[in-house]
Amino acid sequence: MDRLTPERRSWNMSRIRGLDTTPEKRVRSLLHRRGFRYSLHRKDLPGKPDIVLTRFNTVIFVHGCFWHHHAGCSNATLPKTRSDFWATKLAGNVERDARNAHQLKQLGWNVLIVWECELDDEIKLQKRLCESLAHAK
Repeated sequence: MDRLTPERRSWNMSRIRGLDTTPEKRVRSLLHRRGFRYSLHRKDLPGKPDIVLTRFNTVIFVHGCFWHHHAGCSNATLPKTRSDFWATKLAGNVERDARNAHQLKQLGWNVLIVWECELDDEIKLQKRLCESLAHAK
């Protein structure tokens, strides 16, 4: 049973941001410190990628482990209340993410996914991003 009233839960959920999240800002800061320049949320691309590095023909999605159901991650647990709703919702998110990545690859873009849990080790993440972008040149 949920400890919050439906009204309070609704209010909490309405405060969850979709753009300019803290994980997204941290990835942008990491890239900027390394000298990479980018654009944000290009509406002309499938899925409106969080970060677009046109020079490297690469897009980066910064995914929250819960919302995008990161396989094998402890942050990607299914809520105990309304689990049917959440299972359907999160499966839809995963399906949409795969569809967007496929469309972007068809258009010739390299697609990188940064998971929220990867920000726990910024040095490792920075190395992965730099290596991926070096190969994208």
